[in-house]
Amino acid sequence: SDHMENICGYLMKYTNLVTGWQYRYFVLNNDAGLLEYFVNEQSRHLKPRGTLQLAGAVISPSDEDSHTFTVNAASGEQYKLRATDAKERQHWVSRLQICTQHHTEAIGKNNPPLKSRSFSLASQGSANSPGVQRRPSQNAVSFFNVGHHRLPTGKRVPIMQPDHLVDVREMMSQAEGQQRDLIRSIECLPASGHLTSLDQDLLMLKATSMATMNCLNDCFHILQLQHASQQKGSLPAGTTISWLEPKISLANHFKNGAAQNFPAEINKPASVREEQSIAEPCQLTREPEEINPDEELEDICDDKEDDLGAVEEQRSVILHLLSQLKLGMDLTRVVLPTFILEKRSLLEMYADFMSHPDLFIAITNGSSPEERMIRFVEYYLTSFHEGRKGAIAKKPYNPIIGETFHCSWRMPKSNVATDAGTNSSAHSSSEQVTLPKDPEGQAEPDYYTVKFVAEQVSHHPPVSGFYAECVERNMCVNAHVWTKSKFLGMSIGVTMVGEGVLHLLEHGEEYTFSLPCAYARSILTVPWVELGGKVNINCAKTGYSASINFHTKPFYGGKLHRVTGEVKQNMTNTVVCRVQGEWNSVLEFTYSNGETKYVDLTKLSVTRKRVRPLEKQGPFESRRLWQHVTESLRDGDIDKATEHKRALEERQRNEERLRAETETPWCTKYFLKDGDGWVYYKPLWKTVSAAQTQQTDSN
Repeated sequence: SDHMENICGYLMKYTNLVTGWQYRYFVLNNDAGLLEYFVNEQSRHLKPRGTLQLAGAVISPSDEDSHTFTVNAASGEQYKLRATDAKERQHWVSRLQICTQHHTEAIGKNNPPLKSRSFSLASQGSANSPGVQRRPSQNAVSFFNVGHHRLPTGKRVPIMQPDHLVDVREMMSQAEGQQRDLIRSIECLPASGHLTSLDQDLLMLKATSMATMNCLNDCFHILQLQHASQQKGSLPAGTTISWLEPKISLANHFKNGAAQNFPAEINKPASVREEQSIAEPCQLTREPEEINPDEELEDICDDKEDDLGAVEEQRSVILHLLSQLKLGMDLTRVVLPTFILEKRSLLEMYADFMSHPDLFIAITNGSSPEERMIRFVEYYLTSFHEGRKGAIAKKPYNPIIGETFHCSWRMPKSNVATDAGTNSSAHSSSEQVTLPKDPEGQAEPDYYTVKFVAEQVSHHPPVSGFYAECVERNMCVNAHVWTKSKFLGMSIGVTMVGEGVLHLLEHGEEYTFSLPCAYARSILTVPWVELGGKVNINCAKTGYSASINFHTKPFYGGKLHRVTGEVKQNMTNTVVCRVQGEWNSVLEFTYSNGETKYVDLTKLSVTRKRVRPLEKQGPFESRRLWQHVTESLRDGDIDKATEHKRALEERQRNEERLRAETETPWCTKYFLKDGDGWVYYKPLWKTVSAAQTQQTDSN
C-alpha cells in the first residue's frame, strides 16, 4: 500500500527535565512494525538508540501545540516528539497510526498460541540484588511460597476454542482467589520488624500481581468479544457478553495491616446492592427537567474539608499506588484511594466557582468595554479560592456519565455594584425587550437569581459541561472542561482542557476564557495544591484581552500561589490594568490612572447556594447519587465509603460495556455537542433572540 511507506527524518525528542528537547533521526519500519531513532542520519547504519514496537501502541497528537505528539507503546514506554510544523506532525501521525493499526490487527488475526514458560520467582533474584543483600536467608517471594505449574515436556498449549471459555473462567476465578490470599498475607504482616508490610519488594509484588490479573481480565474479555463476533448471526436478541467481575481495584487493598473481607453479594449493605443493581438508568427519561428555583433551599451543608496533613498512616496505600505508575502516565483510569476525596462531586466544585454572584452580575454593569473586562478578570481571579477550597490537597468525586448538579443563588440587588454613569432606567428598558412580563402583575423581586446546571457528558474522555445564567441581567456563561491527570513523580498534574464563554447580551459581547492547571505536590509527605499555567480572556468585539499567569513555586525560594496578569487594548497595545498577588489570599489591582485596589479573598463574603432537598432530587443528581459515600466520609468510615464508591464505579463500567456491545450511543440530557465543545440545550442567547424576534413581529 502507498500508505504503508517507510518514512524517515528528523524530529525533536523530549528526553528529560535536564536535557530537554533534542533532535534525533527517526525511521518508521513498516515491515517490522518498529519506530527506531538514531543520534543523526549518519549513524543510521549503527544500532538504534531506541526502538518502539508499534503493535498495540497509541499515537496521540498533543493538546499543548500543533507540533507535538506522543507515541505510547503497549509496553508502557512513551516517546514525546515534536515536528517542525503542523503539516509534518500530521504526516508522521497518520503514517504511524496506519502502521500501528496494521500490526495490531495482524496480531489479533494470527493469535498464535503462547509458548509455555516455567520459572520460579524465588530463584529470579541474584546474589547482588537488593533484596538478597538485605535478607540473605530469606527471600520475600519465597516467604509466601508462590509457585507456578509446569507443563509436561513436549506438550503444546492448545489453541483456545470458544467452548473452553467456561474452563478459562474457572481458572481465572481460582487465580483471583490466590491473588487475594497473597494480598492478605502481605497486609497482615507487622508494620515493623524483619519482614514488614511496607517492604519495597512486597509492595512491588502487590502491584505487579494486581496488574497481571487486570491484564488477564482484559485478555479474557477480548476472547469473549471475538467469540461473540463469530457467533453474531446466531446470538439471540438482547444477548450480552458477561464480564469477569469484579476487576481488582486499589480500593480492595486500602487498609494496611488488616485482612480484607470479600463478602458475598448477600452480605453487602442494602445501599451498596442498590447502587450496583439499580435499574433506574434504563427507566429514566433523558428529557431535560426544568428546575424551579423556588423549590431550592439555602444550603445548610457545611462540609469543611480538613487538609490531609502528614500521610504517614496512609503511606503504604500511596506507595502501593506509586508502584503502579510511570512518569507521564494518564491517571484517568486509575482508581485513587478514598481518603483523599472531598465530600463533593467535581460538578459541584464547578458550581462553587460561582460563590461570588455579586461580582459575576456586576460585570455587565460596567459602563465601558474596558471596565467590563476588568470586572470579569476580578470575578475570574476571586472564584478559585472558594472553588478550590483554598489549597487543600483533596480531590472531588469523579462524576459518572449522566450525573447532573443543579443549584441557584439569590443576590439582593442592593449588593451588586453598579456604575455611576449607568442609570437603572437604561437597564429596565433593555429588560423589557427580552423578558416576558409577569402574567400576575406581581412586583419584581428585590433580588437577582443566578441559575446553574452541570452535566457529565462523557466518560472517556471525562468531559463536564456547565451553564449559569442571570435572566434579569441578560447574561450567561457556558463551558465544557476535560480533566486530564498525569503522574509527575512526587506530584500529580491536572490539565483543564476546554473553553468557557461569557455572554453579555445587553452589550452583545462574548468573553472566551480557559482554566489553569492544578498540581498536587508532596504526595508522600504533607500534600498541598497549587495552580499553574497561563490563561487568556478575550473579547473579539471590543478588542480587549487579559493574560493571566498562575505561577508555580520555584525550586528555591519564592512565594506560593502567586498570580500576575494584565488587561490591555489589543488595537493600541495599551495596558489598562495590572494585577498581582495570591489567588487564595490578597489580590492587588493597579489601574492606568494610578489607582490601586486590594481584594482580600479571605474576607470576601460567600453567598450560599440554594439546592433542592435530597428527597426531591433525581437519582442522577450529584448529592443524591453520592450520598452514601459522603455520609461515610463524614462518619470517618473510609472502608464503607470505598465500598459505596466502588459500587457506583462498577455500575458505570457495566452500563458502558452494555452500550458498547449493543452499539447504543449515550444521550445527554442538558448539553448538545457543538463541534469540539458542548453547549447548553436552551441558552439564554437563543431565548433572548427568539423573544426579540417575536416582539419585532408583533410591532
